[in-house]
Amino acid sequence: MCFAFALLSAIFAALTSILAKVGIDGVNSNLATAIRTVVVVVMAWGMVFLTNAQKGLSEIDSKSWIFLILSGLATGASWLCYYKALQMGEASKVVPIDKLSVVITLVLAFVFLHEQFTYKSLIGCILIGIGTLVMVL
Repeated sequence: MCFAFALLSAIFAALTSILAKVGIDGVNSNLATAIRTVVVVVMAWGMVFLTNAQKGLSEIDSKSWIFLILSGLATGASWLCYYKALQMGEASKVVPIDKLSVVITLVLAFVFLHEQFTYKSLIGCILIGIGTLVMVL
């Protein structure tokens, strides 16, 4: 099931890039990011209430709050930079560079989360890096 949701995430991320590139034409990138964010907030809270998950709010500890807030700040920064890059460049060049986040995530997971970094991971990171270079050059 994890694979299915991950695949759906990739499909929706691809749609996000194409729809954003069309929608951002003639719109300030910060304004476009804010509009997108409002839609995401409404959707996310809609799912919280639809699944009755709002009851879990009081159970979140301070460490989780801090890291969820930091994650939100990182997401916001990422989205602002992504929309600016998308507005300035071609989607076919911006998106592969953005997806270098896979490589960066693997390295950060190894360093900070002590996750296993295998030869397969190393080869995959190298291939993603080479693939990105090939696509953007």
